[in-house]
Amino acid sequence: MKKQHKHKPARHRYTTLKQLCNLIPGHMVSSLAQKHGVDIQSRTYTPWSHVVSLLYAHFSHALGLNDVCDALQMNAAALSTIRGAVPPSRNNLSHANKIRNADMAEELYWCMMKHLMDTVPGFAKGKVRRGYLRRFSKTIHALDSTTIQLVANCMDWAKHRRRKAAAKCHLRLDLQSFLPRCAIIDTAKHHDSTMTQSLCAELKPGEIAVFDKAYNKFKHLFELTVRGVWWVGRAKDNMQYKVVRTLETTGHKRILRDEVIEMVVEASKKAYPCELRRVVALVEINGKDVEIAFITNHLEWSAWTVAELYRCRWDIEVFFKEIKQTLQLSDFLGYSANAVRWQIWMGLLVHLLMRCLAFMHGWEHSFKRQFTVVRAVLWRRWNLPALLDSYGTAKPPGRIRGAPEQAYLPGFV
Repeated sequence: MKKQHKHKPARHRYTTLKQLCNLIPGHMVSSLAQKHGVDIQSRTYTPWSHVVSLLYAHFSHALGLNDVCDALQMNAAALSTIRGAVPPSRNNLSHANKIRNADMAEELYWCMMKHLMDTVPGFAKGKVRRGYLRRFSKTIHALDSTTIQLVANCMDWAKHRRRKAAAKCHLRLDLQSFLPRCAIIDTAKHHDSTMTQSLCAELKPGEIAVFDKAYNKFKHLFELTVRGVWWVGRAKDNMQYKVVRTLETTGHKRILRDEVIEMVVEASKKAYPCELRRVVALVEINGKDVEIAFITNHLEWSAWTVAELYRCRWDIEVFFKEIKQTLQLSDFLGYSANAVRWQIWMGLLVHLLMRCLAFMHGWEHSFKRQFTVVRAVLWRRWNLPALLDSYGTAKPPGRIRGAPEQAYLPGFV
């Protein structure tokens, strides 16, 4: 029987890595380096070379400085075609990560998001989620954080327990575009509630915020209500309240109670003087039905809408899963806080570039499969759109319609 060979994509004049880096405008990195004073700190190792090195570290899953530097040295000729980027020495890359202001990496990420939204029609503007979220015309945001483990004996600045060190990425995710709208990278010793005000600062009237009970600060929740922002959260187990009136549950079997409540404790009542709504629903978690209480400031939605909105919050866990399982956020190239911030922001930039690439070329498979396909051919001179087309023709595995990643997460039956 004749063996069938997979069709190879057409050749391209540029390497795959250069095609990816070309998504970044040539002027953007240099102007940001000048703004943040990074260009003054660089001589032979330019800010653009620094950015390309960190992008390569994520794409290749580099395990350390030697891994990045040796690989780039061996491919110096191909690297030089990426707008004159040069391979770093171990000392150059380590020093750049340590002293160059990581605020530049943060601003580069947000500038790239704006640039891609402006130049790629429909990217990050349409509703990628089908089904329930399409009922809402306003943007729905999910708030949460993820912990990134670090080495305790090398990173004293990140210690938050006796023998543990970690950084935290606090995130506000747009659930309809599946892209961040606000991100804060800090040490893990700060509680999530301390970042609530910063994460919600740019929310507009009519938009919806969904969060876990770690973000329940009644003073801030009242500020959101005054601003006209709707929110849905988890009720704490020790919350003390009195029932003002009971609402009909519309006969849904998994909705147990729907109540309008007021706070009882003087401090809580002073922080949130208005009425709240408390919905209790049966939720299946790990195959067992568990009662979960939700609170919201919207008194008109159906109880099932409140429960479904909170269910959508699980999408932010899918986002964290994507970046932590595919990007290089376990082995860091430096021990300083600045180096960690550089690597995390460059990782988020890689995620953004890959998401835009998937949107432009209609990639229907998982983010992880797209990442592994691209990683395998970084130095090949293959046409990237043709490569994605050749690996994207197979039918994706069947999943729950409207929520591709929810099959892996607990939810409602």
